[in-house]
Amino acid sequence: MVMIFTLVSAVQEKLNEIVDQIKTRREEEKKEKEREAEEAEKLCFHGTPVTIENFLGWKAKFDAELLEIKRKKMKEEEQSGKNKLSGKQLFETDHNLDTSDIQFLEEAGNSVEVDESLFQEMDDLELDDEEDDPDYNPVDLDSDTDC
Repeated sequence: MVMIFTLVSAVQEKLNEIVDQIKTRREEEKKEKEREAEEAEKLCFHGTPVTIENFLGWKAKFDAELLEIKRKKMKEEEQSGKNKLSGKQLFETDHNLDTSDIQFLEEAGNSVEVDESLFQEMDDLELDDEEDDPDYNPVDLDSDTDC
C-alpha cells in the first residue's frame, strides 16, 4: 500500500509539473504573439521621416495628380456638353469681356448720356433733413421707426 501510494504521488507530482509547463508555455506564446502584434502595429505607424525635401517632392507629385484629375474632369465635361463657365470664370479667363459691353453699345449707337447739370444744384432738391425730425436720435437708431 505504501509503495503504491508513493508511486501514485510521484506520478501525480509529475503530471502537475507537466500541466504547469504547458500552462507557462501557452502564456509565453500568448505574450510573444502580443509583443509581435505590437511590433507590427508600430511598424505600420512608422514611415518615412518628413523633411523639407521629401515634402516638396510629395507636394509636386500631389499637385500634378490634382491637375491631371482636373484636366480629365474638364475633358469629360466638354464631351458631355456641360462646359458652362460662371460669369466670374469667364471674366478671369478672357479680359476682353471687361470692355465688351461698352463696345457693343458703341457699335449699336446706343450710347448713354448723363446730364450732369441735374446733379450740380443739390440745394434745389427738397430733401427731408434729419434735424427736422423730432423723433430722430442719432444715438438710438431704433427711435426713428414707428412701431
